[in-house]
Amino acid sequence: MRNSGTWWIIALIMFLLDIYVYQAVRTVTHQYSERTRLLVQIAYWAISALTLAALLSFPYIMSLQSSRFFRNYVFAILVGLFLAKLVGSVFLLTDDLRRGGIWVVSKLFRSTAAPRMADHAGIPRSLFLSWLGIGMGSALFGTLLYGFSNKYNYQVKKIRLAFNSLPHAFKGLRIVHISDIHSGSFQNKAAVNRGVDLILAQKPDIVLFTGDLVNDRADEMHDYMDVFNRVKAPMGVFSSLGNHDYGDYVSWPSAQAKSENLDRLKQVHAEIGWRLLMNEHVLIEKEGQQIALLGVENWSAGRFGKHGKLHKAHPGTEHIPFKILLSHDPTHWDAEVRANYPDIDLTLAGHTHGMQFGLENPYFRWSPVQWVYRQWAGLYETDSQKLYVNRGYGFIGYPGRVGILPEITVIELTS
Repeated sequence: MRNSGTWWIIALIMFLLDIYVYQAVRTVTHQYSERTRLLVQIAYWAISALTLAALLSFPYIMSLQSSRFFRNYVFAILVGLFLAKLVGSVFLLTDDLRRGGIWVVSKLFRSTAAPRMADHAGIPRSLFLSWLGIGMGSALFGTLLYGFSNKYNYQVKKIRLAFNSLPHAFKGLRIVHISDIHSGSFQNKAAVNRGVDLILAQKPDIVLFTGDLVNDRADEMHDYMDVFNRVKAPMGVFSSLGNHDYGDYVSWPSAQAKSENLDRLKQVHAEIGWRLLMNEHVLIEKEGQQIALLGVENWSAGRFGKHGKLHKAHPGTEHIPFKILLSHDPTHWDAEVRANYPDIDLTLAGHTHGMQFGLENPYFRWSPVQWVYRQWAGLYETDSQKLYVNRGYGFIGYPGRVGILPEITVIELTS
């Protein structure tokens, strides 16, 4: 995407969208005074010119390592403008199809009225559809801007899960599940600290983290070590790796530098007091009874790598009646866990963030991410096995959240 030719193509597409949407602007301002129309036109094309300039400058902006937050906001605004104009164009296209249909009918079935209708201003645009297109596009863009304020609006979601296989001693076990911290995206340390306060306020027996501590580099955690080392629980804090933790999305001077980054990230987990599970398991004991906690590296059924080795983590747990698996990518559940390990009772995952955009209420849930992931947020059950997908603690790319808010999950186990 840093290739300048690519950005010229994107800028051309945006310019063509500008021209198309401008037709709706002309339609809705037709009845205004000439001065008002002129001011609207100047404002419209001034914004378009700034947008195109930003697009063409983006390869340079991307090269400024010190301006990561600035880049994120610029990118989010550019994407928001593109989507807003694209949504508006859908209504304009509907109107043009209507006008085209009228023109075809007028040619095929000539009547005394049809020629006059076809000749009158070439069939005028619909004022209603023009306003609707502009309104829907503006509403989408405004919503994305509003979402900037939601990125630290942590939501506690509580759920009680019942399992026949749960040992009696663990009835009432209180798990806090967090995922996708993405410390490289944070800009407000005080707000992140308030999220940790909220985690501690849940009084968890154990805390489980399912990957993506950073965006790319271990040093992104430098300013947040004293934040996340506060996360503690009587039975411990356990973690796993996500796809971003491997540093696959940045350029490294050598393979050794990339490997050293991963080694450093593993040390970070240890230094903040988190037990990183690398294709292994631990046994949790209470009142003489045990459950098994398994953790694997990132394993994706898609394009995000298959580092996880559940065949190494599982042996030694066969006799344990209840098992919890930490696996970052929810596609692992259908592809391998359910297929080959029916004795894993509960799988915890993250990864999707719910796309940080969607709609959720007690009766309805939707996000574009559901077209990519079958399991993308919340609880899923098949037979006696359960999967919970956390919506993510942090954010990446778009520095905000709309509808799908950052999540702290509280899971209470019962039998």
